[in-house]
Amino acid sequence: MRVEGQEIPVSGSLLQPRASRTTDLIRVGASLTVLGAVVAGSEVTRGEWHALEESVSGIVGVLTPAQANLVFLLYGLVIMALPFAILIGVLAGLQWRLVAAFFVAGTVAGLLLSITPEGLTASGLTFESAAQLDSFLSQFLIDSRWIAGLAAVLTVSGPWLPKLWRRWWWGLLLAFIPIHLVASTVLPARSVLGLAVGWCVGSLTVLIVGTPALEVPLRTAARELMRQGHKTELFTVLRPAGAGPLILSATGTTLNASPAGDSPAPAAPASGDAANEFTRDADVIVELYGPSQRSNRALRQYWRWLSLRENESAPLHASMRRATEHRALISLVVDDVGLASSRPLLVSALDRGWVLYARTPARGRPIQSSDGEVAARNVWQSLRALHAHQISHGDLRADQIRTYQGAVLFGGFGAAEYGAPRPQLLSDIAQLLLTTTALFGQETAVRHAVEAMGEDEVLAASGRLTRAAIPARLRRSVPDCGSVLVAAREEVLRQTGADRIKPEQVTRFTRNQLIQLALLIALVYVAYPFISAVPTFYDRLRTVNWTWALLGLAISALTYVGAAAALWACANGVVSFRNLTIMQLANTFAATTTPAGVGGLALSVRFLQKGGLGVVHATAAVTLQQSVQVITHVGLLVFFAFVAGTTAQISQIVPDPTVVYLVVGIALGIFGVSMLVPALRRWLGHSILPQLRDVARELGDLARDPQRFSIILLGCAMTTLGMALALWASIEAFGGGTTFVSVTVVTMIGGTLASAAPTPGGVGAVEAVLIGGLVAFGVPAATAVPAVLLYRVLTTWLPVALGWPTLRWLGAKDMI
Repeated sequence: MRVEGQEIPVSGSLLQPRASRTTDLIRVGASLTVLGAVVAGSEVTRGEWHALEESVSGIVGVLTPAQANLVFLLYGLVIMALPFAILIGVLAGLQWRLVAAFFVAGTVAGLLLSITPEGLTASGLTFESAAQLDSFLSQFLIDSRWIAGLAAVLTVSGPWLPKLWRRWWWGLLLAFIPIHLVASTVLPARSVLGLAVGWCVGSLTVLIVGTPALEVPLRTAARELMRQGHKTELFTVLRPAGAGPLILSATGTTLNASPAGDSPAPAAPASGDAANEFTRDADVIVELYGPSQRSNRALRQYWRWLSLRENESAPLHASMRRATEHRALISLVVDDVGLASSRPLLVSALDRGWVLYARTPARGRPIQSSDGEVAARNVWQSLRALHAHQISHGDLRADQIRTYQGAVLFGGFGAAEYGAPRPQLLSDIAQLLLTTTALFGQETAVRHAVEAMGEDEVLAASGRLTRAAIPARLRRSVPDCGSVLVAAREEVLRQTGADRIKPEQVTRFTRNQLIQLALLIALVYVAYPFISAVPTFYDRLRTVNWTWALLGLAISALTYVGAAAALWACANGVVSFRNLTIMQLANTFAATTTPAGVGGLALSVRFLQKGGLGVVHATAAVTLQQSVQVITHVGLLVFFAFVAGTTAQISQIVPDPTVVYLVVGIALGIFGVSMLVPALRRWLGHSILPQLRDVARELGDLARDPQRFSIILLGCAMTTLGMALALWASIEAFGGGTTFVSVTVVTMIGGTLASAAPTPGGVGAVEAVLIGGLVAFGVPAATAVPAVLLYRVLTTWLPVALGWPTLRWLGAKDMI
């Protein structure tokens, strides 16, 4: 490479990787939007499109036929030669890899517009009129396939062509619209569609093929360094460009050195000689940021702003140049404090969107675990000095922390902030806790953190020792990051004597809020069939007996008391019975919006955990309650089925015996296969079998404790019979027509089948089984349908509507 008459050799590869830039993604999105708008607009205005074209053409069409033919002749020559000119431009730029993409994009765009209901249509070009050149060339102006192909190849070639060429060629292509109108010729709608299709195909091709990085403006970088007093004699590539910048070492001579002044902070060398090392060193580290890095960083900044709270993220930078300037200014401030491992020398905008950041080589070496207690103490003292000047670092990985002559210095500063708010300072403490724990152990790290930062600050920052609060690149740099986070939190608790560490919310939405949003969406989905039946149900409400309806509501409320009593006894009375009853209302929402009610089970376990039970005991209590519930349900079903007698047509609401045998056979087959698979066999032996043994042991203990057993049994029976009574009251509210025994059989069979239904809350399955069962027992369909809907309102949808705010209230009270 020759610069200013001097040959500067380059050691290493400057070849840039093929990467899809943000602009490529934006181009694809914009092209799809335009294509959708063109298609939708043509469908909506199909009948008026031609009339509009004729009207506009009649206003602006001022050319005579002879003039129009001349315009078509000249513009037709340009349009026919345009793709060849683009191809020559690609070849002149030595972009050989683009040739295949060039032809593929043009061919695909043309073929897409050749598809008709009858198949592919051939080209409409006719050579009989070749004698009349203007007529022959005008065919290119009205052929949408040619327009689509031109737009596609121009889009594919655009990123690699000079900006002036690209503007002129797009201007020529888009000129066909005013030319058609001025020449008093109606513009075919398919030409606009061809333009949109071509742009879309070209954008997708660029995204798939990738964007070859532009030529590295190394000559301009050498000139900028020379203008700043550094005469480069050799460029050595230290790290090729990729996800980060292209980093080079510029070896040469410094033409004019100016002292940097003293560094006042005690954490780093304070003498003028140490500061002057920056100017006497002949090597300069050059970081070159290309357009790809700029786009990537912009997306990352926007994602952090979107996902994190306002005080957790730095202000957005409009460009890579602004971000680089910010980093350089922070580095200068930190260097004045005496804590910077390198000093910025130059920030400059180069050709084609590149940005140059030049700095001195980093002093010292990265901190290591072998540095021991002295380094552990010094790194926390250095962070304290940094925070004393209201500066946050934001990226405290081990490779950004260096030791130099007994002092600890920082590098990086890409995420640093001057005048940082307290959340960002606490984030620094949490990051350094993780890094120093991984290097020196949790006892040493926490002890020196408390000495330097204070017990209150360390305890407050420990709430950020979570995966959500620690940056991903820092987590990746620490081996076994999860274990290190747990060790650091436990050590903070031990040394500060705190009871617990409350995790700090750094994101705009917590995991629980996202789960609740998903449950709310699921609720809307499962409630749709009921909402569609509301008009019919509303008409029947005019004849309802509200006394029976209110009685059904009261009985439905008692089922929550029964369920709470059973779970309270299973938990040995450890939790509050009042709060447990309230939790049952929230449990209805969680169980209804999840298949098979798994959300309700998880909520019960979580509530018992918050109430003081361990994970194992809470799970065992819920499992025991569910086991007794199933036993009670089956026992009552057998009893009431026997009481109902054989005259009732129960067979209409239960599956065919063949289906039952098939289901049992499939279940046994799955169990047999699982016993042959070692992984499943170990899972059954280590996870399922111990829980079954625990349940059996708990049932044995219940048999020896009559009082507790009676409470659980009565609570489960109250839940089952309460649902039956609520359905019976709903039937009586619309005129009645059957006995309580029959309703109980129908309710318990419906509940059994609903538990196996794949829909949340058994929506659809419960209504079908209950209505069919009531009709089988002689209830008129005109009564059964509104009665079942009223029953579902009282026992499901009304509690679900109250369960949502109840669930949020329990979360606010830290009960779940």
